[in-house]
Parts: sequence; structure tokens; C-alpha cells
Amino acid sequence: MLQVTEYVDARGRRPFARWFNRLDGQAAIKVTAALDRMGRNILSRAKGVGGGVLEYRIDSGPGYRIYFGRDGGTLIVLLGGGTKRRQQEDIEAARRFWRDYDRRRGQEE
Repeated sequence: MLQVTEYVDARGRRPFARWFNRLDGQAAIKVTAALDRMGRNILSRAKGVGGGVLEYRIDSGPGYRIYFGRDGGTLIVLLGGGTKRRQQEDIEAARRFWRDYDRRRGQEE
């Protein structure tokens, strides 16, 4: 099993939770199922989108996406989510979050 956690910015904001909490019930069920698969290291629906960020595609509704990074071999960091329509903006935001995560992690070591 992989540990799945959320990125939290320096002000305590959680972009993934903010997105997830706005989903309707059916979408939340699909995203939760995808998170379960991710935790079991079933990442066949994920692809790299640059800058250390990966995109997990959910072929349902408007084409939901989960953006995440891998911290070592056992940790997945959820960076955000979105839909196909806002894909490029969501990818850019996820890359910013990942750079921030990486920078702050480096300061802690």
C-alpha cells in the first residue's frame, strides 16, 4: 500500500480538499474509488504532465482529473483536482504546489 496524503500550503490551505468538497455525490464516489486504486499502486490511468506532477484520469462526467506527486516510493501527495475543461490551468497550479512542497520539504531535511 502507498500512503496517500494531501498537500497543505504554508497558510494551511488544502487545494485537493477544496476541490473534492465541491463535488456532487456521484463524482465524489468516483474520485474516492480512484484514490483507493492509487493507494493500492494501481496507477495505469496516470501519466506525467511535467515538473514532477502526474495526472490520474477518471473517464466519467466532465473528465475528472486528480493531480499528484510521488515523494519516494511509498508516498503520494494529492495536489488538486479538476476537469478536462480546465486541464491546463489545473496542471499549472499543481506544478506550483509541487514546487512549493518540494522546496519546503527540502528546508525540513
